[in-house]
Amino acid sequence: MKLLMKYIAELKNLLTGEVSDAPNVLELNSEDTSIFHVRPECVVYPKDTHDLQKLVQFVATHPEVTLTARAAGTDMSGGPLTSSVVVSMTEHFNKIHTVREDYAVVEPGVYYRDFERKTLAKGVLLPCYTASKELNTVGGMVANNSAGEKSLTYGKTEKWVRALKVVLSDGNEYEFRKLSRTEFEHKKAQNDFEGALYRKIEKLILDNRATIDAERPTVSKNSAGYSIWNVWDEEADTFDLTQLIIGSQGTLGLISEITFDLMKPKQHARMLVMFLRKRHMQKLGDMVNTVLAEKPESFESYDDKTFGIMLRIFPKLLKKLGGNPFKLVWDFLPEAKMILTGGIPKLVLMAEFVGDSEEEVIAQAAKAQEKVLAKYTVATHVTKTQKEGEKFWAIRRESFKLLRENVHGKHTAPFIDDISVCPEKLPEFLPKLYAIMADYKLIFTIAGHIGDGNFHIIPLMDYHRPDFKKIIHELSERVYALVGEYEGSITGEHNDGLIRTPYLDRMFSSEMLAVFEDVKDAFDPRGIFNPHKKVHGDMNLLLQSIKKEVRE
Repeated sequence: MKLLMKYIAELKNLLTGEVSDAPNVLELNSEDTSIFHVRPECVVYPKDTHDLQKLVQFVATHPEVTLTARAAGTDMSGGPLTSSVVVSMTEHFNKIHTVREDYAVVEPGVYYRDFERKTLAKGVLLPCYTASKELNTVGGMVANNSAGEKSLTYGKTEKWVRALKVVLSDGNEYEFRKLSRTEFEHKKAQNDFEGALYRKIEKLILDNRATIDAERPTVSKNSAGYSIWNVWDEEADTFDLTQLIIGSQGTLGLISEITFDLMKPKQHARMLVMFLRKRHMQKLGDMVNTVLAEKPESFESYDDKTFGIMLRIFPKLLKKLGGNPFKLVWDFLPEAKMILTGGIPKLVLMAEFVGDSEEEVIAQAAKAQEKVLAKYTVATHVTKTQKEGEKFWAIRRESFKLLRENVHGKHTAPFIDDISVCPEKLPEFLPKLYAIMADYKLIFTIAGHIGDGNFHIIPLMDYHRPDFKKIIHELSERVYALVGEYEGSITGEHNDGLIRTPYLDRMFSSEMLAVFEDVKDAFDPRGIFNPHKKVHGDMNLLLQSIKKEVRE
């Protein structure tokens, strides 16, 4: 329903921060990096927590209005898109309050790149950063339960959040953190919204323990659904509602402050690079497991399409890497030799080993290389210096951006972009996946976190082709059915959003989906936060929201 003009005026009078319904502002907030275009009615820029509370109270008297938080807009699922009110967090909720050696307190609109500069100055790191770490915010990382190149060793964002402050649907701000049994009982005894929330979630867990235990994802990376299986640690007897809010895509409340745990990174690294030809692809799963046995900190990949684009824009890449261009060209000679002798690789694998000394990491990488060469006739290279590995990280981190900006005539269409299966199942899973993709004769790229079995499959498509929507629906159905067959996740880190919420029944039973709906109702009984994401997916909305044109 359209907002009346008086509502816009009322919001402007209500908030300390700004409110805009200017056409250019609405257009800017109509897209993220997904395939969707959804135009909001207005965009608000809350100044502080009081503004967030006023917004929620406003919606209480205007039930046709909903609130959708937005930060950097790098989401690939349509998560921050709405036809109602966008709550933009980057303009004012962008303060880094505290950085210590083991934790930091920060607001959700802070860009990770700025946060990382502050943490590295203290010699510490938030290791769940994403490949798009130069572009995204920390609030987006929490909302999507994001992960990245170090998640193979250090896990996803859910493992690094110590506490969250959140404005809930009653208009009050609450702090959530892991509670001991005594603390939990005190919370339940409260005669208020917070106390009722703790009681409802506990009852939901106890009443549905068998379903929750049976359907807890077994993959190392999952952002589908609400992570209710992480709330109650039965062995430690702790209760942690942050685990529901992390990955909830702003559907349970508006995050106002985050406390992250931090870690001290290892100072030395070497990378084993493997160039796989087409003949190696049937052995990919076995090769991945061979390398994983040597315990790399990170294990990433990108394919021939990405590699080919890299070659075309080589001067831009050199500029991105910085430093002496002649030295950088020299650094690429080992790869140039492998290309000259065997052509562009079908897939590039990068396994990075870290440690406390040069000797340690050189030995680790050499041992992994030896194990690979003993079983496979594949071209390999161990980087000579830590700096040399940065050229591969630059390509991997920039892969999606490279595709969006440098493929002419076709456009990135992320809709099956984030599947995850256990690595030991890859030998069976991958041939079936490639067979499905072959039926559609699409150009597509594959990059991702191969050590976690987490693949980013990005078709390159013409948005104007008449069967575009049909392919999205049909291919999603088939790929997600295959993922379900191998007990994987339809989204390892990019989350459900508009694009995957209607397909959650391919991964979870109707009983589990009902649990997710009960979680939503416990936090947000009036449905004011980011509708149609995580629960109540709408296939018609999905198809209607697809872009009619692509703006570069």
